[in-house]
Amino acid sequence: MRFRLGCRLGYRTTNETTFIFNVEAQQSAGQVIEEERLEIAPTLRQEQWQMPETGNRYLRVTASPGELIVKYEAVVSLTPSLEDPNAVTELNPSNLPLNVFPYLNPSRYCQSDKLDRFARSTFGALQPGYTRVNGICNWIYDYVSYEGGVSDAMTSAFDTVTQRAGVCRDFAHLGIALCRTMNIPARYVSAYAFRLNPPDFHAVFEAFLQGPNGPGWYLFDPTRMSDPAGLVRIGVGRDAADVAFGSAFGAVSYDIPQVHIEADGEQSPATTQAIRLG
Repeated sequence: MRFRLGCRLGYRTTNETTFIFNVEAQQSAGQVIEEERLEIAPTLRQEQWQMPETGNRYLRVTASPGELIVKYEAVVSLTPSLEDPNAVTELNPSNLPLNVFPYLNPSRYCQSDKLDRFARSTFGALQPGYTRVNGICNWIYDYVSYEGGVSDAMTSAFDTVTQRAGVCRDFAHLGIALCRTMNIPARYVSAYAFRLNPPDFHAVFEAFLQGPNGPGWYLFDPTRMSDPAGLVRIGVGRDAADVAFGSAFGAVSYDIPQVHIEADGEQSPATTQAIRLG
């Protein structure tokens, strides 16, 4: 599957301000960047760095007072692995790779330690593996209303399970926290999301499970608003604090981000199979 995607970010500053952006697609097994172009106006010195552990790509620029425009365009091919959900199981902590253990721990927005009793009483009887994680997503979809304006940058998974409302970021944080409570490593994913309407940066999550071809990270969208087979990863982290699409170290005003993703040619319909990239 091939997608054309990109974004436009606009800012205005009154003082010299440093920005860090994370809007470029990852290059990884199952996700190949065929073409890409990054434009910054006015022309500024750029520093780029890719985090070895995650593949997240970061860009730093320092802008003088005035307007700053960032445009990113890419053509990305996805070859996700589609697997039978019933064949995807959980791993005992004794068999987990050591490098995924940080994704079992509570984090700023995913206080899994506060949700232990609720998670185990609600999801403990579900079939371990993909079925359990999908059951967590089903519960979030059924019992949490998707509403803008009811949460903010400080809203956590514990707040969301209490308030029962939020946006994609809140849905992802709650899914992550509930998985971690059940000893399933889970991480936050920022993405360009095919079939998301209206288009925007989207938040989903991945759970580390055992599949027919070995262990790996499986994609889940508890909002049910996107096609998991059409999620182009931008960044992954413990929660949203690790993968903000733009961070400004100074006072700025900004435009609403313009985001797009279109299928290049005919695409397969949304699938109910278990999906992993690489």
